[in-house]
Amino acid sequence: MLGIQCKGLRQGCWSVRAESLDAVNLSAVAGGDATLPCDTRSPQPPDALLLVVWYKDDVPIYSYDSREKSPSAHWADDSLGGRARWHAAPHAALRIRDVLPTDRALYRCRVDFKVSPTRNYKFILHVIELPEKPKIFDAREKEVVGVAGPYIEDTSLKLTCVVSGGKPMPRVRWWRDDKVIATLAPTEDGSRLSLLELKIPKLKREYFEAVYTCTADNTALVPPLRTNVQIQLYLRPLQVEILAREQPLSVGQEAELACRAVGARPPAIITWWLDDKPIVVTEPQKNSDDFNETVSFLRWTPRMEHDGRVLTCRASHVKLEHTTIETTMSLNLHYVPIVVLQLGSKLNPNDIEEGDDVYFECVVRANPPAYKVVWEHNGQVMTHNQRAGVIAGSAHLALQGVSREQAGKYVCTASNVEGDGRSPPVNLLVIYKPVCKNKEVSLVGAAVNEAAKVTCEVDAFPPPKNFQWTLNNTVGTVELEAGKFTVDGAGRSVLSYTPSGDTDYGSLACRATNLAGQQIEPCRYTLLPAVKPDPPSNCSSLNLTDDSAELRCVAGYDGGLQTTYVVEAWETEVLVANVSATAPVWKLHGLGSGKALTLVFYANNARGRSEITTLRVHTLSRLALQTEANTRSNRVDSSWALGIVAGIAGTLIAVTIIALVAKRKHHRPLQYEAPTQTAKAYKGSIQPVNHSPIQPDDKNPDVVPLGKDFNCTRDEERPPEPPPYGAVVSPPVGSSKSTHSLHDVRSNTPHTPNTPASDIQSIGTLAEDRRSVTSGTLSRRREVVTTRTPLLANARESCV
Repeated sequence: MLGIQCKGLRQGCWSVRAESLDAVNLSAVAGGDATLPCDTRSPQPPDALLLVVWYKDDVPIYSYDSREKSPSAHWADDSLGGRARWHAAPHAALRIRDVLPTDRALYRCRVDFKVSPTRNYKFILHVIELPEKPKIFDAREKEVVGVAGPYIEDTSLKLTCVVSGGKPMPRVRWWRDDKVIATLAPTEDGSRLSLLELKIPKLKREYFEAVYTCTADNTALVPPLRTNVQIQLYLRPLQVEILAREQPLSVGQEAELACRAVGARPPAIITWWLDDKPIVVTEPQKNSDDFNETVSFLRWTPRMEHDGRVLTCRASHVKLEHTTIETTMSLNLHYVPIVVLQLGSKLNPNDIEEGDDVYFECVVRANPPAYKVVWEHNGQVMTHNQRAGVIAGSAHLALQGVSREQAGKYVCTASNVEGDGRSPPVNLLVIYKPVCKNKEVSLVGAAVNEAAKVTCEVDAFPPPKNFQWTLNNTVGTVELEAGKFTVDGAGRSVLSYTPSGDTDYGSLACRATNLAGQQIEPCRYTLLPAVKPDPPSNCSSLNLTDDSAELRCVAGYDGGLQTTYVVEAWETEVLVANVSATAPVWKLHGLGSGKALTLVFYANNARGRSEITTLRVHTLSRLALQTEANTRSNRVDSSWALGIVAGIAGTLIAVTIIALVAKRKHHRPLQYEAPTQTAKAYKGSIQPVNHSPIQPDDKNPDVVPLGKDFNCTRDEERPPEPPPYGAVVSPPVGSSKSTHSLHDVRSNTPHTPNTPASDIQSIGTLAEDRRSVTSGTLSRRREVVTTRTPLLANARESCV
């Protein structure tokens, strides 16, 4: 009910009450926010809002003047304390923050328009004062916070919920598990206190840790205020047992045992005993979700002497006496084999040399007995091999005439149903004399009056501490001073040698000495004057595409120094690529498709640059790649009928050609003809090409010499060569030859001029020629043919 305070004449008070009859009721919680709506929309849309005034009990407290465009458009009475603010959007309303009980009143909103008549809206604001949070007291009138008790089983319980304040008076209720068990309806008795009792005549085990809640509410605007209390009871344990294990206990391995106690409140204290001696438990006890069970975990490593003894689990109550119960189990222990590997008792582990006999003993303790023993050397399983001198048994391993390769870590593993028992590794040390890591004679280049570093690395055990260096030259064999070389602990010696003249070159040798003796075969090095490297040879392209090339050469003598290998790709006088590598293997990218390139190879070291080796290649054309792909696709898609037709046509053409050839042989002598038009086309296609960085082809590995008496003129001077035997084909009318024609004639591969596939064929021919030269035979495609044509009056040798 709205309490309206009226001052002054009684007639004014009746006026306020009369106005409240048609007012809208609004509710707000003290301390919260209140929103008083006021519709400022004009019934005539062109009309404009002028002024909004709010009244509290007919006294103006707030106004908003839309004609002002400054903060002064808002005015608020000091009684509001800055808690009110007019908001025009999204919905016009007066919002009051931190609502106070004194804000309970009748509010009126007056809206003035420019043309439309004034409007008034009335609201009654009800301010709800929330009660205090409920408090719970026990039978001794002591406040209970969180937990009530603990109580002993079967005793009674009385709890009182007290709620203070609240306007209107609150409703008080007791709850358990979302169920109302007691309710106190709101009562306006002026006491400002609400009391509701909870009585339980006999506490059973199901009340243990039961949660009761007292709530108080007097509005639906906020959730009810609530206070929880948990009932705590003392309950003795009802049952205790050691949980069964899937696997038996294993000696030497940590095992986890579990003992469960049921019914104790608070949780039972579980202890473990071995023959009346307590066992220390490090794991905390765990309770089940329903608080009915308590489990203790024992992490324990049994030993052999524990087999057959009695393990006991006891559960006792922390408060109640004479409630301890226990359970026992007899230990039947299984264990993974315990394995120890020993070197033969008569062997000295620090004095085993190559050729000695070595034996090991594997000592196994297992229950149940081991059924298998496996021997390992450096992680690899060993098998019995008497021919190799390896005699492997279940308890012993013998190595006859041990070698250096048999040094390392040995392990024996015994297995039973419990698992595999692995022995600690025993490291076998085999003493052997030093040997060179590099068996070949190394070439070392050294310049006069410049120090050269020569490294001698040997394989030996133990690592050698003494090295001997000797130089054999025209003067004789000289042992070098110890100050000229160093020795490290890894079996390596580094010699710093500076030749002062030609007589200081020769053959170097180093010998190492360890406990096994002196090195038998020394490490040898040939000391040569440092010179420029030899050029790479036998250069070829391994994988040629439309934009890249993989190249490889055979390295020449590096001059005794570190050498870098370089390839340059030239197109006429333009450098396309320049790549260097530590080995004569390169991969070039970005060359461009359909390019005629000249590759220049050379080596470089500190003494200078070698001569060059050249190679001419053609990158593939993208059109050729597409043509080849389309051709393959057409072959796949052709039907069997087309194949039969093509076969019949080919047979007819072959029969016709054989008849023509036979007729020609019958009328005139055998000779080779080249049409005049073709010869002219060949002559027109030969153009001199100059590459500024390229020398003549006398060092090109792709040019195959045919003999001392074989003489070929330059491309510009010699006449065109005839096609190969049996392959004289006249070009179609109107066809022309590009600058690639000369290359095509050299490769001796017939093809159609200006066809991208011809580049592929030419490159393949060059690669095949290089392979044939490497193998010591000439390719069938490269022949010396004696021809007689109208263009060549006399017989001569042609480069074909």
